[in-house]
Amino acid sequence: MSIDLYDSQFKEGRKIVTVKDVEPEAFIKAFSQHLKRQGRFEIPKWADVVKTSKAKELPPNDPDWLYVRTASMVRKVYIRKGMGVGAFKKVYGSQQRRGTCTKHFSKSSGKIARYCLQQLEEMGLVEQNEEGGRVITKEGQRELDTVAVQAAAEEDQEEE
Repeated sequence: MSIDLYDSQFKEGRKIVTVKDVEPEAFIKAFSQHLKRQGRFEIPKWADVVKTSKAKELPPNDPDWLYVRTASMVRKVYIRKGMGVGAFKKVYGSQQRRGTCTKHFSKSSGKIARYCLQQLEEMGLVEQNEEGGRVITKEGQRELDTVAVQAAAEEDQEEE
């Protein structure tokens, strides 16, 4: 309760201009809807049957899970430049349950991370970096910031 009061004092008069100013959940939800509306992101045939990791037993329940994963990935590239497929495999990995044996960490699928990054490259939002990994393009930064402003506006309307 007191944390909300403390946060509200600092949020007064603050203008939202970048992705870093918006709550992650709100931005990811808004950008995944933006990707779906645009129609430039192609969903592959295997998206409804593929598991996201070898540690998972079933594919995701959400039919729009690939849009959400891509929105999350583009946000991570925006915040931390130079992330590649290997970094995303580690970020989205999870504990593998092995019955009575101890749990072990297992990485997520590289094909999904690679596909999402390739689609973002085709859209012109990210590009490959010389040092490795991906970075946001100027056009991509502009598009992400506009979606962030819209997400912040929706968030403010819900609070009122």
